[in-house]
Amino acid sequence: MNMQTALSAFGVTSASLTAGEMRQLDENGYLPLPDLILPTQVVALRARFQELFREEGDDAGLEVHQEAGTQRLANLVDKDPLFDVCFTHPRVLAAMDHVLESDFKLSSLNGRASLPGAGHQAFHTDWGEAVPPGSYEVCNSIWLLVDFTEENGATRLVPGSHRMGKQPQDALSDARAPHPDEILLTGKAGTVVIFNSHLWHSGTVNRTEAPRYALHSYFTRRKHRPQTDLQGLISEATLARLSPEARFILDV
Repeated sequence: MNMQTALSAFGVTSASLTAGEMRQLDENGYLPLPDLILPTQVVALRARFQELFREEGDDAGLEVHQEAGTQRLANLVDKDPLFDVCFTHPRVLAAMDHVLESDFKLSSLNGRASLPGAGHQAFHTDWGEAVPPGSYEVCNSIWLLVDFTEENGATRLVPGSHRMGKQPQDALSDARAPHPDEILLTGKAGTVVIFNSHLWHSGTVNRTEAPRYALHSYFTRRKHRPQTDLQGLISEATLARLSPEARFILDV
């Protein structure tokens, strides 16, 4: 198995992203893909998120980490075939292929719901050190399971910051404070936002009375240790149902 064979099996072609979309990813570091999944999928994924969180209780999210003021889930690859779309959708895979130069695998598939009155984070990247522009190691995607609004804790980011070669904690006096160039990623449920994980980003405060649900399928270059120990955690039943191409993307 190789990357091109796997991508072809999932329908990735040279037309999966337009030249303009690739340029936006390169220059701004993020790309919203509206209506990537159907409303029925959104409802099913959100319901399964809620069900899993109830089932797992105090252990929810432990495979990666837990966060005060949020509902966290992890290792979703192994918890329901519903979540397979997050690492097999051709548009998402095409974006990862573009940013990570045909050298990637899934690092983790998690859920995060910021709760009312909580969810604010300091600006951060998803990589431990600054990298030169163009030498990217990780790329993420946010799957909106509810509308993201200015009120419910939408992700904020600084466009183009992935090209600065700096970490926010080193460049900012207060990484929790507003940034003059920040924007909010608002959008309708069913949208998927691809973002270069070297982009400065964070959650914001949910000022509504309902949780703000999202999934994150996070990819890294194949040589790196994944955020979730997929090889150690994945069940025989999950392995048996996955295609060789899916196992290649997961590196299991």
